[in-house]
Formats: sequence, structure tokens, C-alpha cells
Amino acid sequence: MPYSSPLLEIPRAVAAPEGHPEAGVPWHWGDPFAEQRTAARGVVVIDRSHRETLAVTGEERLSWLHLVISQHVTELAGNTGTEALVLDSQGHVDTHFVLAHTGDTVYLDSDPGPLVTSALPKGGKQTLREYLEAMKFWSKVEIRDATKELAVLSVLGPETDSVLGVELGAEPYSVAALPEGGFARRMPWPTRAGADLVVPRAQLTQWWQRLTDAGARPAGSWTFDALRVESRHPRLGVDTDERTIPHEVGWIGSAAHVAKGCYRGQETVSKVHNVGRPPRYLALLHLDGSPEITPETGDPVKLGERVVGRIGTVAQHHELGPIALALVKRSVPGGAELLAGDEDRVVQATVDPDSVPGEHAAPGREAAQRLRG
Repeated sequence: MPYSSPLLEIPRAVAAPEGHPEAGVPWHWGDPFAEQRTAARGVVVIDRSHRETLAVTGEERLSWLHLVISQHVTELAGNTGTEALVLDSQGHVDTHFVLAHTGDTVYLDSDPGPLVTSALPKGGKQTLREYLEAMKFWSKVEIRDATKELAVLSVLGPETDSVLGVELGAEPYSVAALPEGGFARRMPWPTRAGADLVVPRAQLTQWWQRLTDAGARPAGSWTFDALRVESRHPRLGVDTDERTIPHEVGWIGSAAHVAKGCYRGQETVSKVHNVGRPPRYLALLHLDGSPEITPETGDPVKLGERVVGRIGTVAQHHELGPIALALVKRSVPGGAELLAGDEDRVVQATVDPDSVPGEHAAPGREAAQRLRG
């Protein structure tokens, strides 16, 4: 059965359209633009309980995870977290998740249905848990599916700390255990001030009531997506495709470490960082809002008659109007006038100049140039 949050039964909760990536949780609560404005100026709470969670325990949990994910975690301190990826052998992104290390457990929470390229010779796809289980060998770790135990609520806005009910460090990904189980985690996106509350699933409704009673306005996934697009943070499987590498979507540093070795796909990460340039970048597009149509995820982006990219998330923003994320070729300049969409949903689009990446200093290429004199 598809997941359906108990919060959808609360009056004014509006479910997402059929087939929406965030199906199963409230899309909005009656006024999505007011919800976004409150996230920018006050505080909102968003149900993201459709996310899936794994728990990794055991004395070798950090050293083992370090070998199988893209992030450097051997020295991940208690009550801290980070983001990480699993890549395929060519360095393409398979899945993305956020970590929290608290007590004797590392929690990994991801968007629903994370699939990765199998580590087995037969190939194909397997779930993230199946992949991690296949990579355990003799390591002293245990992996369990904690999705039925824990549910994610995201609190966004400059007044976040006023409703949390727990002391949480100011540093990104700081973690604090909650007294009744679960944990709070400071998040640096999609707004500058925000936190995830990963609460006991059996107490999801009570936590929602507690947060709204404390002053948080109910908001839906529409708000989260609009602010995520504005801040240019990708959603796996929507803003990425089977060819995406971490450099193209801003996951170098935040989710992929360029210096550590010994993880699948590391060669691509290191090579592109040191001697190459990513072929595409994640652009913020401003869409023409005069026609009452918008492109859809996967639609082409054209410069003249030439296809130069693909549309990812499309959102209606309370200030910017219709906007979208798009993976476009590196040659597409800021301010470029594009056409986004397919068939009867083509609109004019402009690349936000601030989303065009600057020239990356490639250490390997610079060293080669010095040797050539």
C-alpha cells in the first residue's frame, strides 16, 4: 500500500496530485504562498514522514560506512551529521541521504524508495538496505530499517528555535537527542534557518500538534519544494538523471569528499575535481508566467533549436513566480533566453545568472600547466 500520512486526515490538509514525487504527505494547507512567506519570515512545520530511515549500529559503524559511501565519516563525532551519496562505478549518483550520529547509532534518511546499482555480479538495481547488507562482509555492523520507528518533520524559518523544545547547536548538521526518542538535526537548507525533527512515528500527530501549538504554521511539500528550488538543492530522481555526477548538482563537499579514496565512483569524483569540468550544471530558471502552463519534469530545455538540458522540479514561488531547476550544458550562459517544455507546454525561460558556476580551479590541470612552463 502507498504511504499516507495520518496528518492528511487533519482538516485543511490538501494531498499532492496523483503521481507527485511527494505523494503521501500534505501538499499544502489551503494557502501555499502564505505558507512560503511564513517560512521566510517566521516558522513553519512540514510533514516529510514519507522519507525512509535506516539505522546502522555496531562498533565498526563509522569505519565501515566510510568505505561504502561518498562522505568522510571515520571521525564523525557524536551528535553531528552530514550528507552522503552512493555512486555507481562510473561516478553517477545512485542515491542521496542525510546522516545523524547519535548515541551508538548512525541514522540515514532518504527520499522514498532509494535504489542503487547492485554490488553483485548480476548487476541491476537493489534497495539501499540490500546494497549495504551486501557490503557488510565480516564488518561488525548491523543494519535495520527504522522507517516504521521514525518520521521526519522539517521546521523552517528564522524562528525555528522558538518551537523546537530542545537545545540544538548552531552548526549545520548538529544533532540533539529528543527526550522521548528520535533526534533533532540542524539543516542548512532549504532555508538558512531550519531543523529536522526525526520523531517516533507513533507520536507523529502529537509532535505536529506540539509544534503548531508553539507557533509553527502548518505548511506543505509545495513550500519545501519552492524554497528548495530557490536555494538550488536537487531532489534525487527529479533534478537528477542516470548520468548525473555530484559536481553537476552541488553535492561536492556537502555530500561527496574529493580527497578520500576507497568508495565506488571515487575515480570520477577525483578526476573531474582535479583535471576536468562537469559537463552540466544545475541552473535556476525563471519561467514566463503569462501563459497558464508550465513544463514538466523531464521536458527538454532548448537554446534555439538545440536541446541543452532537461527540466527538474517546477514550482510556484511566492516572490519569484514560476521557477524550475534544470540540468543544462556548461556552455549555457547566465541570462540565456531558453525554451522549456514539450508539446503544448512550452514556455520562455531565463537562466538566473547567480546560478551559473564560476570557474573551478582544478589542481591537477594547474599543476600540468606549471610543468609545461
